[in-house]
Amino acid sequence: MNLSRTALFSMALAAAPVVAHAFDLDSRDLREDETIRMELVNSTMGCEGLNQSPHLVWNDPPTGTQSFAITVYDPDAPTGSGWWHWIVLDIPAHARAMLAGASGYLPAPLVESLTDFGRPGYGGPCPPEGAVPHRYEFTVYSIDVPSLGLDASAMPALAGYMIHAHSLGSVTLTARYGR
Repeated sequence: MNLSRTALFSMALAAAPVVAHAFDLDSRDLREDETIRMELVNSTMGCEGLNQSPHLVWNDPPTGTQSFAITVYDPDAPTGSGWWHWIVLDIPAHARAMLAGASGYLPAPLVESLTDFGRPGYGGPCPPEGAVPHRYEFTVYSIDVPSLGLDASAMPALAGYMIHAHSLGSVTLTARYGR
């Protein structure tokens, strides 16, 4: 394990000053309805990105938040059920950021569960060549329990069910990617 990345991530979990406004989500790597940068694009299936998970920062979660979850979902994937690109569970309630490139280096108690790629961890966008650009929904959920009780083998549908069953609110940033 890369201790310097883990140490940096742990520092990002430290409580940050909270500005009074609605639960919000921002990123140095993503902008609403803009094209996703190559750093975040997958490096398999014909795509040539770096497959780096994005920087995310959120503020002013709902009262009663005991943890957070993050999902990245493509509702436009030609599967009939979309495509889960990343699921992170059990992020401590004091956290307000996820560092770029954190996937694969997350300390306990955080859990990266299975995605539709068949493995835990971030899998960046890689829609079919020539398709209309897909929407990618980067969502942070406020959760009413400290842990959802799932591990890295949890299927995306189960993780989604548990997230929605315990959600106090969510905030989404939607970006696009096509090739």
